[in-house]
Amino acid sequence: MHAGEPWDALWLNLHLATLELERGYGEIRDAALAVRDGRIAWLGPRQELPGGERAQIVYDGRGGWLTPGLIDCHTHLVYAGNRAEEFERRLAGEAYEDIARSGGGIMATVRATREASEDELLRQSAVRLRHLAGEGVTTVEIKSGYGLTIESERKMLRVARRLGEVCDLRVCTSFLGAHALPSEYAGRGDDYIERLCAEMLPALAAEGLVDAVDAYCERIAFSPKQVERLFARARELGLPVRLHADQLSDCGGGALAARHAALSADHLEYSSEDSIRAMARSGTVAVLLPGAFYFLREARRPPLPALRAHRVPIAMASDCNPGTSPCTSLLLMLNMACTLFGLTPAEALAGVTRNAARALGLQREAGRLAAGLQADLALWDVRHPAELAYAFGANPCSGRWRAGRLASSGR
Repeated sequence: MHAGEPWDALWLNLHLATLELERGYGEIRDAALAVRDGRIAWLGPRQELPGGERAQIVYDGRGGWLTPGLIDCHTHLVYAGNRAEEFERRLAGEAYEDIARSGGGIMATVRATREASEDELLRQSAVRLRHLAGEGVTTVEIKSGYGLTIESERKMLRVARRLGEVCDLRVCTSFLGAHALPSEYAGRGDDYIERLCAEMLPALAAEGLVDAVDAYCERIAFSPKQVERLFARARELGLPVRLHADQLSDCGGGALAARHAALSADHLEYSSEDSIRAMARSGTVAVLLPGAFYFLREARRPPLPALRAHRVPIAMASDCNPGTSPCTSLLLMLNMACTLFGLTPAEALAGVTRNAARALGLQREAGRLAAGLQADLALWDVRHPAELAYAFGANPCSGRWRAGRLASSGR
């Protein structure tokens, strides 16, 4: 702080959950936090605040808890239509893989998304994103993958960029052209991967629409060999990679992600301990998706004991998508991560802050309360941070800030 100058903004009468430590919440009680130029300039016990309590704006926390803004690090939020009919079919006993092979699943959403205009796609998607933002989310990752042609993938990525402006949050985009094999390439998976590598990915990256490259490695999607080709192309273009890995079977996806120093490997229900060891060595984050696990009524949980034993960072996300996790509540995912997977409330909160930031390569910008990081903040009307995972269906968020500025979720 410059001598004699007030802070740009100051938060008082609250407690901080800094998420700075590997374990626990990083609690500072009766605290203060000051912001200058959009970044956290000082935080600590209120009685130690330097320069007095002078600021252009002073926020009264009313005894609540201030945390980093939440981060939803895995979503398919941009899409048209819904798949409620498939939900009924699964309840009647059909398997997800059988529905996908009969023309449903991802390809049903591909058809609807291709037909929607960009403005209509923006309208439908903004409704979902506003729900997330209203629960203290300040950063969201959004994937393409429901277009599967360059025109439709471009449309999805353009909508994702526009959503950040409309809903006042940071959007990180992932190119998921390798999500499903489009019908026009039936039986020609290698040819489709070649088109992704030679045409689609380079063009969309050159337009500034791609922050990372993702792929779905599974027996109903793309093989490890095909994913390797796409990831090699991403590396040539200087783009980080992520992977949908080992959701329905052990395809060695976790190890594949680790070989390419992936930011994250996501799902992981069937990952082997060898894959977990490889992820630990590469620093790849494990992103758990309890919404899909719940919605598909899966029985095999991600290997949490192995992830803990090998100290793999664990993140959580909503996996917001129309087929397997039509969820727009990251707070609900905290509860599910605890009740279904066995995480502690502190691990769950770290999974949507500190470790989620790492899964997006944003660990030097967001996910913790620390001097120098961007002041993306959420204020909660709770008596302890564990309440965020405890009360499903509740939303105690009483304020959300982006770079120290009170954020709005648009109309």
